[in-house]
Amino acid sequence: MGYNLGTEELSSKSSGLFRALLAEFVGIFILNFFACAACTHANGDKTLISLAFGLSVFSVVMSIGHISGGHINPAVTAGMLAAGKISLIRAVLYVAAQCAGAFSATTALDVLIPKSYQNGLGNTGLKDGVTELQGLGFEFFLGFVLVLCVFGVCDENKPDSRFVAPLAIGLTVTLGHLGIVEYTGSSMNPARSFGTAFVTGNWNNHWIYWAGPILGGVAAALLYIQLFKAPTVNDASERYRTNADDKEMRRLDAKHDMA
Repeated sequence: MGYNLGTEELSSKSSGLFRALLAEFVGIFILNFFACAACTHANGDKTLISLAFGLSVFSVVMSIGHISGGHINPAVTAGMLAAGKISLIRAVLYVAAQCAGAFSATTALDVLIPKSYQNGLGNTGLKDGVTELQGLGFEFFLGFVLVLCVFGVCDENKPDSRFVAPLAIGLTVTLGHLGIVEYTGSSMNPARSFGTAFVTGNWNNHWIYWAGPILGGVAAALLYIQLFKAPTVNDASERYRTNADDKEMRRLDAKHDMA
């Protein structure tokens, strides 16, 4: 793992930092706008809420993942920083862009949706009987499973996984909501909770929605790169054997087609 401050990114035109920040802003705007809008009329339908968040993430990662990495979540950004995959400055700016996008989206909902239909605009909070420690534990594992999935599908030594990355990440968000939304609102995303808390003025137990997912994300990132990372094929004979196997399979497929 290598860590760097990233000051050169601020002046380098080739870093694409501005485009990446705009992508993160737009990405989480879409997430908060559509998924939190679904919360206002779900009428207790947890499946609807879960699908709204999962499909939003799927759509966003497909759309802007190639520009910024499609973090749209401070927990993912923190995991990438802990693994040495992004610089400190880029991480801080990503989180700022994510919070700004979430705030802007929730503000738009506040303007567009009549007050009588808002139902808290999807703000997260602990349900009756759930303690702060329990809430922290729930949000820790939500951040953990999300970042573990992100690292798994984005592993450079598993190139085939990248084709299903947006779907896998979106389904993981859906999974988290299906399992935990009844207890904490299933944030998984500090910026998503920040946007709704800021607009509604409800900051109850808000620290949980930052500490939990970020700690879980960092733990998952470190676990993956230390123990679960796919091995690199460095041996020349192994590479030759793999290429030979591929050629043989293509030859057999060609003979089968002719038959």
